[in-house]
Amino acid sequence: MRSKNAIYNIITNLLLQLVTIVYGFIVPKIIISKFGSDVNGLISSITQFLAYIVLLESGFGPVVKATLYKPIANKDEKAITNILKTSEKFFRRIALIFVLYIVVLFFVYPLIIDRAFDSIFTITLIAIIGISTFAEYFFGMTYRLYLQAKQKTYITSIIQIVTYILSIIAVIALAISGANIFIIKLISGLIFVLRPVLQNLYVKKKYSINLKEGSSNYNIKQKWDGLAQHIAAVIHGNTDITVLTVFCSLSEVSVYSVFYLVISGIKRIIQAFSSGIDASFGDMIAKKEHDILNKKFTVYEILYFAVTVILFACTMVLITPFVNVFMMGITDADYNRPLFGILIVISEFVWAIRSPYSSTTLAAGHFKETRKGAWIECLSNIIISVVLVNWLGIVGVAIGTIVAMTIRTAEFVYHTNKYILHRSMWESVKKILLVVVETLAIVFLCNFLPYRENTDYLNWGINALMTFLVASVVVLGFNVVFFRKELSEIKSLFASLLHHKKN
Repeated sequence: MRSKNAIYNIITNLLLQLVTIVYGFIVPKIIISKFGSDVNGLISSITQFLAYIVLLESGFGPVVKATLYKPIANKDEKAITNILKTSEKFFRRIALIFVLYIVVLFFVYPLIIDRAFDSIFTITLIAIIGISTFAEYFFGMTYRLYLQAKQKTYITSIIQIVTYILSIIAVIALAISGANIFIIKLISGLIFVLRPVLQNLYVKKKYSINLKEGSSNYNIKQKWDGLAQHIAAVIHGNTDITVLTVFCSLSEVSVYSVFYLVISGIKRIIQAFSSGIDASFGDMIAKKEHDILNKKFTVYEILYFAVTVILFACTMVLITPFVNVFMMGITDADYNRPLFGILIVISEFVWAIRSPYSSTTLAAGHFKETRKGAWIECLSNIIISVVLVNWLGIVGVAIGTIVAMTIRTAEFVYHTNKYILHRSMWESVKKILLVVVETLAIVFLCNFLPYRENTDYLNWGINALMTFLVASVVVLGFNVVFFRKELSEIKSLFASLLHHKKN
């Protein structure tokens, strides 16, 4: 059942990420073309500032999910109901605090940005953009965590796919009809409100959960230790744009957000291959299936790194050429930033390398044990970014993220191997070193490819195909040489899954 759910989760999440990527490119391009880079930068900045409200979540979400693994494995319905009831109470408080936070932003945020827009314009956008976040915390967060812990992530993925498609259709139709930015963002936000509502209805009907029968005073351990983990994630996702908003112009925020569209697309594809894996590992840990965990983790490591190297190495070569084609004709900001493109790819590449280890560590509930590293990551990212932004601008914040991410990645690799997998750290280190060698080899070999002039999407696509083929051959070659035994086991695993599916 775990393998079956994992396959469902991966397939639906991959589809979700592809749809999200399409959404991520269509909507900003419409906004930039119709309203300008400054408006796009303003929307990106507001979105990131609103995201800071999740600091109040205090890492509660990952802790709730980790706490649910054992009672779900033991089919302890009473404990499950009590955990969900406590979770719902907490998240609804966050939703109400979020409303107060938005009111504070009404007064503070217009003072932070440059005066390109009047206060009423900015305040209205803040209110509109905040609608879907409020709904998520008030109606849906608890049930989303439950579905993830149940290894049913594919349910939430399907719901999100539908809402993204509806939103894309709505944005295109509204833009063609000449609607203003307020109407476009409002309709899009209301569509996203459907997500938590549908999750809520599905769980209540499918699993007959009645939270009225539960206690909201269940003692969820390590909820405070989860704070550091959560802050690390929030800082990683929001520091760069916040620093650029304060110290640079909104057009620079727009440049960052456009490059990050590409990066976030690649991250989403990577996450699609790891979707639901943490729940599977959490189930193994809860059942004390140590040998199975080690075997499955090794297989996952090799597959995950192979996909990661191919995607990020290609992105490193292709990101700036793509942005140049994507933003062709836009002259109100300089989007040709090759050095920044390489650095932002490296920063997220480091994040991707740590993902198998961080997800396994948190699935094991090791929040307290890794909280110091989270604080170090937060502070180093902020300090380095603030120091370098005045000297190097947008490049400075990328360097800050790289340094912070490297520190945190090293900690997760060490902790997962020593305290959860109980194996030599060299097992992971040699795989990571191979990742570095493969990436350098791909980038080096791409210098000899007969690339076409980067003048349109067709030429860029042909260049991308050549790059992808080189990356795939390099990765496959290295893996055949160094992981022949493991590849045989992976082949057997897929064969058994296909046989199970036919039966």
